[in-house]
Amino acid sequence: MGKRLYLDCVSGIAGDMTLAALIDAGADLDYIVAHLRRLPFDDFDMQVLPVMKQGIAAKQLSLVFPGSQEQGHDHSHGAGSHDHDHGHTHAHGHEHDHDHGDEGHSHDHSTQGHTHIHVQNEHGHTHSHGEGHDHDHGHDHDHRRASDILQGIVNSELPPRVKVRSRAIFTAIAEAEGKIHGMPPEDVHFHEVGAMDSIIDIIGVCLALESLDIDRIAASPVPTGSGKLRMAHGLYPIPAPATAELLRGIPLAPLDVRGELTTPTGAGILRALAESFGPLDGGIIDRIGYGAGKKDFDHPNVVRCLVLDDASSAANNRETVMVLEAQMDDCPGEVIGYAMERLLEEGGALDVYCTSVQMKKNRPGILLTALCHEAQVDACERLMLQETSTLGVRRSSWTRQILDRSWVTADTRFGPIRVKQAHRDGVLWHQSPEYEDAARAAREHRVPLQTVYDEAKRLIPQQN
Repeated sequence: MGKRLYLDCVSGIAGDMTLAALIDAGADLDYIVAHLRRLPFDDFDMQVLPVMKQGIAAKQLSLVFPGSQEQGHDHSHGAGSHDHDHGHTHAHGHEHDHDHGDEGHSHDHSTQGHTHIHVQNEHGHTHSHGEGHDHDHGHDHDHRRASDILQGIVNSELPPRVKVRSRAIFTAIAEAEGKIHGMPPEDVHFHEVGAMDSIIDIIGVCLALESLDIDRIAASPVPTGSGKLRMAHGLYPIPAPATAELLRGIPLAPLDVRGELTTPTGAGILRALAESFGPLDGGIIDRIGYGAGKKDFDHPNVVRCLVLDDASSAANNRETVMVLEAQMDDCPGEVIGYAMERLLEEGGALDVYCTSVQMKKNRPGILLTALCHEAQVDACERLMLQETSTLGVRRSSWTRQILDRSWVTADTRFGPIRVKQAHRDGVLWHQSPEYEDAARAAREHRVPLQTVYDEAKRLIPQQN
């Protein structure tokens, strides 16, 4: 049975803090690291360290990259637009000064708390970048384009829901950066979100959600902090431009703190994944986790996550979904098919389908319908306008009744096949083998798909 997550942003939110909080709440660290190591990353070591924040025991993320000349640089910002000068000397002799007013990652180079990324540039120098600092050293860096990151996720072996969520976060940040810098989102070069530690934060959060079997996410109003931070073009106000763009439509919480409390990475997580914002509502708290930032304030510098089991009544299994519709009589079938794929893979749609309709002047046409949560509605609407010939998209809000869902694995002679089970109040109503698992096994063993289905159904573990 999937669970619900509530992100309590008592001191803002950042990617590393969120990942640490989810691990503190019980997400399997070995599961997360195992999946991350299958991606084309440099070697890394991830530790989750116990810390105290104003009397609250929390977990703090530590990333170390063994091949780096410097390790363990802590960051508080998360977007590519930040340009900070470091108060230390790199191995290649360039000196940098830092001006911080941020959410609070300390810069003590004698500790392992720093998270460092070393990217080889065309001069042969290596530079250490992490979440939240865009360094302008007067020479080129090996930055990653948004489209390359997104395609890399598609080509990976990450679980399907992890792919959708990861892409949604990167897409949200790319769109915010693109708007700020006046360029298409796919052309945005991520100086920091493209750095390896921030990629680990984002994908790691999505893997932690999968480990905890989180279906739905809500969040509290979020404080941003105040003051100014230094960027490539001078002093900019807090929240940073990309953060402010990502927080449009999200309720803010007052908290009188000088410094950056919410980073673009944290704001991107909220923008892409949170379905609603407000106080904690009904449900039964199952687990609680605290993820710590690096800086100390007069209040606990933590993000708190609460994993909830909803009450089993049907009323608590009703959720609101957004329905987008567009009908057209001049769009080729292959274009419709491509649009449907993009809506599911990039837009984060829950479902997409076509219906044959009769349009004006008795022309046969297609009604394209996409279902999504409110957090994904703008992205899905934009994709429908971009990828089809429609001149307009209708938007409406519906509610739906859903069954609780869980996964079991059937160990068949064709290999492990996942089976989705739907149940209510502990009673199994439906179950079905996962198509992708069954299709892969059928191809590998050269047997009919139905044979794999029958075998999986016969060997389903006797549990709900």
